[in-house]
Amino acid sequence: MGILGWIVLGLIAGAIAKAIMPGRDPGGIIITMLLGIVGAIVGGFVGKAIFGTDINTFFSLSTWLLAILGSLIVLGIYRLVTGNRARA
Repeated sequence: MGILGWIVLGLIAGAIAKAIMPGRDPGGIIITMLLGIVGAIVGGFVGKAIFGTDINTFFSLSTWLLAILGSLIVLGIYRLVTGNRARA
């Protein structure tokens, strides 16, 4: 799957992660979508390393699940890091 596919997948995964984990984000929807792209890439590489799954197909369920999981993890880390600064 090319870089454009990962970007589209990340944007959608970021939106799904935001829907699963609602709340106020310090950066807004644009940052959430960018975190979704990073999360999709991270989730794909970690999934390939741990599970050995093939992440080259866009319409594979495992690719989508790994991208959403990676987006949730990156969004959670982002909220932990920037959440305290936004309140201080």
